[in-house]
Amino acid sequence: MKTKNFVQELNGLTTDEMLAKEKELKDQLFNLRFQLATGQLENTASLKQVRKDIARIKTVIRQQELNK
Repeated sequence: MKTKNFVQELNGLTTDEMLAKEKELKDQLFNLRFQLATGQLENTASLKQVRKDIARIKTVIRQQELNK
């Protein structure tokens, strides 16, 4: 997902929605790692992208905590 679009989308979400999105991405990361281990993963770059998306969510959540 494009960085600016993803961050803009996150800014429109509540903290609970962002936490749900983070959990969803963590589940996706688990599945990607499982596919990698079994040799079924075709696009290894998706691992890096999902990890970065999780970090972006955590960053936005932390920024909101500091602004309160």
